[in-house]
Amino acid sequence: MAQNPPNLRPDISNPRLERDLSTVRPTAQPTIGMVSLGCPKALVDSERILTRLRAEGYGISPDYAGADAVIVNTCGFLDSAKAESLEAIGEALAENGRVIVTGCLGAEPDYITGAHPKVLAVTGPHQYEQVLDAVHDAVPPDPDPFVDLLPARGVSLTPRHYSYLKISEGCNHKCKFCIIPDMRGRLQSRPARAVLREAEKLVEAGVKELLVISQDTSAYGTDWKDRDAKAPILDLARELGTLGAWVRLHYVYPYPHVRELIPLMADPASGVLPYLDIPFQHAHPDTLKRMARPAASARTLDEIAAWRRDCPDITLRSTFIVGYPGETEAEFQTLLDWLDEAQLDRVGCFQYENVAGARSNALPDHVAPELKQERWDRFMEKAQQISEAKLAGKVGTRVQAIVDTVEDDGATCRTHADAPEIDGHLFIDAGFESLKPGDLVTVEIDEAGEYDLWGQLC
Repeated sequence: MAQNPPNLRPDISNPRLERDLSTVRPTAQPTIGMVSLGCPKALVDSERILTRLRAEGYGISPDYAGADAVIVNTCGFLDSAKAESLEAIGEALAENGRVIVTGCLGAEPDYITGAHPKVLAVTGPHQYEQVLDAVHDAVPPDPDPFVDLLPARGVSLTPRHYSYLKISEGCNHKCKFCIIPDMRGRLQSRPARAVLREAEKLVEAGVKELLVISQDTSAYGTDWKDRDAKAPILDLARELGTLGAWVRLHYVYPYPHVRELIPLMADPASGVLPYLDIPFQHAHPDTLKRMARPAASARTLDEIAAWRRDCPDITLRSTFIVGYPGETEAEFQTLLDWLDEAQLDRVGCFQYENVAGARSNALPDHVAPELKQERWDRFMEKAQQISEAKLAGKVGTRVQAIVDTVEDDGATCRTHADAPEIDGHLFIDAGFESLKPGDLVTVEIDEAGEYDLWGQLC
């Protein structure tokens, strides 16, 4: 399970985060710590909770010792994620003693209190008001109008130069391995004007990259009964692209109207990066049917070819599941063959595991753990070979990149092809001293590895 960001948790606090949060930690006012686990959507929830608390006069503590109470925003998507969430709750209880639990695992309060009966309160995902009520009960606010000031972009848990922008909540799909609709409900799209207003404020505050997220980004707005556009994500992407920041689209379900996004991505002036994060999950039609996913992998290859024809620079990222119940060796080999033909740029892979409440648990012919591991190893070897060959082809080219960090030995950057925390990096180890996070630079690539690039400033 990913932790976002890795240095947020109080048990692995760092000087930079403590320095940043010191500006929103008034002396003698109640303080709250936050442990944020799970996906970027949960991170956005954490930011909203902390922003609301900060507006009420609470300070934010980057360590357990300085907090009057700790909020643990949990993940409950997989059993391994649940176990890590319980571990984080236990650690917060041991280090601080006053713990409020929220997030996806909060949809199962008995599961949490059964393991940790001393937690102060449990609330479910995106239940902001209930979290605030729990904090008020545990640590009453002490507002001070002279110091209760919020930064322009609210409280951010990401670096200043990029931010996640959540455009909807919930999902209307019924994938058998997923319980997100049970935890977060059906699709609920935010009004476009609210999304754009938030994006404008972020850019005004210095954000250079907007990472658009939801459970199903391409379905944005399709839950509006009175909508004018068939696919509102097209207009939203177009409007976001006018704000002057990079716009990166995540979790784009491969509906037919996605092809209408490609001309935007092909136009450097649009602001929409040529990057699509599409969760294909598998390639064999029988496996996809058992997943309750669209079983049209052949047509998907045709779509990929069309996307690349219309936008040759497009980067395609996807995630897959191996060892799904009933997956045969032939089905898995089909996946490897499909990957060979698709030549995706960025690939992630998970071994299937049961999740309480998921319909896939009841499927027959579960794959043995050792076989799942063996298939995962083979899949990742194939993906690594593809990545290494693709990156080698970039040597000698010039690319635009955004600077993430600058340290004594070099600058760590990302290209259009790299999303933070999940993709590769571009490293600059000479002439970087004047750079700072958020700078946009042009780099000539002179070396490539399996997942990362090295280059020189132009």
